[in-house]
Amino acid sequence: MEWRDFPYLGQKSVNAALAARAAQEQGKFWEYRDLLYENQGPRNSGAFSDENLIDFAREAGLDTEQFEESLTSGKHEGVLNEVFREAQDAGIQGTPTFTVNGRKLVGPQPVETFGQAIEEESGSQTGND
Repeated sequence: MEWRDFPYLGQKSVNAALAARAAQEQGKFWEYRDLLYENQGPRNSGAFSDENLIDFAREAGLDTEQFEESLTSGKHEGVLNEVFREAQDAGIQGTPTFTVNGRKLVGPQPVETFGQAIEEESGSQTGND
């Protein structure tokens, strides 16, 4: 499984994606990502303000000084922009979007849908039906 950022809701979602990458530097990507999702609120609500992003880092047990330095350094912006552009070029328009061997599954899906897609794609790779 591979995670790719798709910050399509403006600068605050870009900031949240950059913050998650800063958390990853301390080995806490998933914990931080979970906090972002639990606290996202409506679009443009201020849920991902710089102050809140730092509070989430504190809540995740991160070294906030190191986190803030990474967040404001700009070092992850190039990769984030590249990944976002690649997703747009692949026709992805929103989240969540999953791909199984290039096959898109858009929106929340039951586990069975993933299993079926994996089985179908595995069969097409081996020549089995």
